[in-house]
Amino acid sequence: MSRLSTTKICVTSPAKINLHLEIIGKREDGYHELAMIMQNIDLFDYIEFENNTIGKIQLNSDCKDLSLNSDNLIIKAANCIKEISNNRKLGANIFLRKNIPIGAGLAGGSSNAAATLLGLNRLWGLNLDYETILTLSAKLGSDVPFFVKGGCQFCFGRGEIIEEYNSKFNYGAILLKNPIISISTADIYKKYSKEFCSNNFADCEKINFVRNDLRINGFEELNFPDQTIKIKNDLQLIVEEENASVKKALDILSNLKNCFSFSMSGSGPTCFALFKDINIANDVFEQNKKLFNKYGYEVWVCKFINSGITFL
Repeated sequence: MSRLSTTKICVTSPAKINLHLEIIGKREDGYHELAMIMQNIDLFDYIEFENNTIGKIQLNSDCKDLSLNSDNLIIKAANCIKEISNNRKLGANIFLRKNIPIGAGLAGGSSNAAATLLGLNRLWGLNLDYETILTLSAKLGSDVPFFVKGGCQFCFGRGEIIEEYNSKFNYGAILLKNPIISISTADIYKKYSKEFCSNNFADCEKINFVRNDLRINGFEELNFPDQTIKIKNDLQLIVEEENASVKKALDILSNLKNCFSFSMSGSGPTCFALFKDINIANDVFEQNKKLFNKYGYEVWVCKFINSGITFL
């Protein structure tokens, strides 16, 4: 029997960037076999959960561009965890304060789904263990399991197999995104598959080789002031060629002083540059505000964080 919490629960739901995104090949289930490194940053959505007495999931948000219907991952996650509770009387009023841009390659929706699973598990007193939450998260989306753990993780399979990456980076980042552009992840994967993937499925030997190589090499920390780290993002091959704002963002970021690495995140269109720490990133931002504004980019200065969903 679950014991309902009597207080409102608030959680942070962070964005992520990709420090590595490699497509190994097709899978028999229609997805792609991936090898990734994902890293949380301190760009947050905030979600409030409160019990209601009508046994329904009710979602509201300050974001007018967001669907609040059954297609929203928050609703899907809430229904998923309610179903496993076997208690139809459970209900929640949920409010989402949206800061992570939609369709940006920062996985805001997946983060919100993980936050909902963890938030309602506590609000409803379900006491589901970590493995159960992780299993539920994998049903909701490929990126959702990462956020259950958060920080910095290796992500394999279609993204649902997560492994601890013991490097705790303290980098700062500048993110650029054209506010009028969003990108469908599914469409970009289809285009990549058509152009670069053969009809053969990824074999176990290749999958294991790529995984082990990534485990060994990871994302190396900066050893010398003038060292540049190359970030691999296979989807960038498609998006950069057909999206002028992404191409321009990458060009701008690559020429910023003290930038030691730059890339597109996920399926884009958000692009980022990395700096030794948040103070350097803030200084570079101040020096280049007019440039970013000239080309119409939204800009965020963020730092890496070592946790995922956090209760406030």
